[in-house]
Amino acid sequence: MLLSLLKILFFFAVVLALALGAMQLSEVGETLRVEYGGIEIALTPVKAIIAALVLMVLIWIAFKLLGLAVAFLRFLAGDDTAINRFFARSRERKGYEALGEGMLAVASGEGKLALDKATKAGKYLDRPHITNVLSAQAAEVAGDRAKAEAAYRKLLEDERTRFVGVRGLMRQKLEAGETSTALLLAQKAYALKPRHKEIQNTLLDLEMREGDWKGARKLMKEQRRQGELPKDVHLRRDAVLALQEASEVLAEGNSISAREAAISANKASPDLIPAAVLAARSYIAQKDTRNASRVLEKTWSVRPHPDIAAAYAEIVPDETPAARLKRFERLIRKSPDSEESHLLKAELLLAAEDFPGARRALGDLAEKHPTVRTLSIMAAIERGEGADDSVVRGWLAKALTASRGPQWVCDSCHNVMGEWAPVCDSCGGFDTLTWREPDPARNAAPNAHGAEMLPLLVGPAVATRTEAEAPDAAKEMEPSDKDSAQEPAQEEPARTSKVEVADVAPGMVPHESDYVEVDVSDKASAAPKADAEADVETTPVRPDVEPAVEIDWSDTSKSGKRQQG
Repeated sequence: MLLSLLKILFFFAVVLALALGAMQLSEVGETLRVEYGGIEIALTPVKAIIAALVLMVLIWIAFKLLGLAVAFLRFLAGDDTAINRFFARSRERKGYEALGEGMLAVASGEGKLALDKATKAGKYLDRPHITNVLSAQAAEVAGDRAKAEAAYRKLLEDERTRFVGVRGLMRQKLEAGETSTALLLAQKAYALKPRHKEIQNTLLDLEMREGDWKGARKLMKEQRRQGELPKDVHLRRDAVLALQEASEVLAEGNSISAREAAISANKASPDLIPAAVLAARSYIAQKDTRNASRVLEKTWSVRPHPDIAAAYAEIVPDETPAARLKRFERLIRKSPDSEESHLLKAELLLAAEDFPGARRALGDLAEKHPTVRTLSIMAAIERGEGADDSVVRGWLAKALTASRGPQWVCDSCHNVMGEWAPVCDSCGGFDTLTWREPDPARNAAPNAHGAEMLPLLVGPAVATRTEAEAPDAAKEMEPSDKDSAQEPAQEEPARTSKVEVADVAPGMVPHESDYVEVDVSDKASAAPKADAEADVETTPVRPDVEPAVEIDWSDTSKSGKRQQG
């Protein structure tokens, strides 16, 4: 406001000064006399000023005529464009002025002004490869997508501006969410300028979005060749992409190509857990147990993980608990002090019915780091050693609200994923998942397999010892009542006509000699004589999954205990 007022006052001051000066000159009686060749010209002060202005105009015209004459002489000398350049010089000056002002308007975010200046520059300048770029940028700033796209398409016609046009169209398709078209444009832009960093990163991101793992691996190899990517980073990322490529090839049924890709990924990055598991299973499919064991043991020494132990169990799936414990000693020795090794050894000792040994192997993890897994193992140990139901229920009650332990967590957005993936499904970060315990303040997603006891190590729960040698402690981790036993999700498989039951006191650990074979009808009639309740065999309920029905923890019935035959 103050600046405008000062401008107005300055304008009136100038007008007033000119008026006063003209009045003063008109009142002066003296005249200007010019004599030349006997001719005398008398001019008043006002006429003298007008004559000076006319003289300046005449001089300017004279210079222009002189320049036209010089251009005509050059044209006669053979310069065909000399006269055109003479007349176009003024237009170019105006055009470049408009071009500069338009660039400044784009930089300052004035879209409408930039469009006007771009139109003016295109009118005066015969430089479409320059003015079209300004028009496209001005249209983007002004928010006119249609005009910007039209300007970028014009840039495709000129070899000098083709890359700018492709890049501009690619950015527009990305903003519109058309990733498939943007990918094709990014590939075209990369072909025009393979060393452009922005195009490289955009193309890599689009290829991973669209699942083009082979193209992404090829691009990262080129980045490594150009020196844009360190060697260790390239090896790690290439291993991640090779692993995802192997997983998709395996899903399509091509096991040979998947096996080669998985083994390649594991060699490139031995600490990549999913790659080690997939490579080991590929060796197992080839009956190459030696290389399968070697791969898993090497990864376990770097990063112990439940998936490694599960794949290690698949090498010899039908071995006894004692034999499995002996074979797993070699794996545990690769990282004996890790928490995962202690948990694994405790589970193996549970399968072998060595409950005191399992307690020693677990140590004080249940107190120092209580998770669903450690508390579940403690419940199984207490059950196996004949503890009261209240003690077992206490451990299981803690497990229901305990931490799920380590999971796949994104380092960028802290998103928790059930399974490993090369790209975070929340923030889209590449290779950002880490096996660690999430922040307790965040909601952790349920883990598909990592935070539960390993069923492959213990073996499936069955009714008779002749079918499998799974321990009773693992079968009876959680006490059951009549209601939970009758649920459809907890129904037992069909029994044979004869089953083996332990003839021991309730809560005691049975030995091999304590089992006797009885008919089902005999078992049903003998149970009321002992405690007037049926001997119900139930499938254990995992404590890290909410039960199908509410369990009355205050029920003190002894229906979960075995009865003497």
